[in-house]
Amino acid sequence: MRNAIIAGIGAYAPERVVPNTYFNELLGEDVDNWLRENVQIYERRWCAPDESTADLCERAARLALERADLPADALDLIIVATDTPEFISPSTASVLQDRLAAKNAGTFDVNTACAGFVTALDIGSKYLRADEQYRYVLVVGAYAMSKYLNPKDKKTVTLFADGAGAVVLQAAAEDRGVLATKLVSEGQYNEWMGIYAGGAHKPVDTGVLERHEHQLQFVRKFPKELNPDIWTSMALDLCSRLAILPEEIAHFFITQINIHSIWETMDRLGLPRDRAHTVMHYYGYTGSACIPMALNDAYEKGKLHPGQWLFFIGSGGGLAFAAAAVRF
Repeated sequence: MRNAIIAGIGAYAPERVVPNTYFNELLGEDVDNWLRENVQIYERRWCAPDESTADLCERAARLALERADLPADALDLIIVATDTPEFISPSTASVLQDRLAAKNAGTFDVNTACAGFVTALDIGSKYLRADEQYRYVLVVGAYAMSKYLNPKDKKTVTLFADGAGAVVLQAAAEDRGVLATKLVSEGQYNEWMGIYAGGAHKPVDTGVLERHEHQLQFVRKFPKELNPDIWTSMALDLCSRLAILPEEIAHFFITQINIHSIWETMDRLGLPRDRAHTVMHYYGYTGSACIPMALNDAYEKGKLHPGQWLFFIGSGGGLAFAAAAVRF
């Protein structure tokens, strides 16, 4: 049996740092203290005006390839997970393939919103398991949501940020790598949060757009227990299938939009809260990029060791959920 092991890890965040105090002036009220106390976001990174999703992907991908000691033309497949694509069409993955000169790689994008990276990890691992012609797959999660923010909407402009994270998956006849995955959807929430103009339902040039429909919107407030309920259920499901206990998991990398939901999940699993590695404090909420960015941060801090169990759990608009168990 071939498994998909993580051979290289990389991430990139734009150089522009936006501190919480920026929003005090923008919105005319003190949001800094609220953000620090309630979501533990202190600052975030936003793209420069001439910087976009493909730029973020390229920087993260090049670092992951360098750490994998792999030339780009050795890649067999590139999957980019994003809901802020370079273009509506063609795929951002095709732009990245060209920039990397990954001439032998097939390409496609995945959009399951902020669950995208883990969904793409699931897909990439299955390509490596199922088809011997695939040896190396590049999986990238990227987010340039600053391009879609309403500067007067306190619910979104203060939280969302930009970045990218990448992993190189390698086929290997080893008892490690991506060993179990699970996808869940709650499609009844599809109209609760999203960017609702620009697609076929409401093209941007029709002249009938309602205000801010081309920007990210929280339309309705989600039940606060929804993420902890499903994250906990998915983690326990993976543990059951792998015949391991939650305490055997060294690190959790979970969607980074609400630290209290992460902590509640750890509490329900009976684990120390610091078992979940977080990076939202200085990077804000980076959607489909946040999980690989957190993975990269743990890697650079020397926290990842061979044989450790790593659990990735992502959730995003749709609603879409994805989980993966990885033996590092």
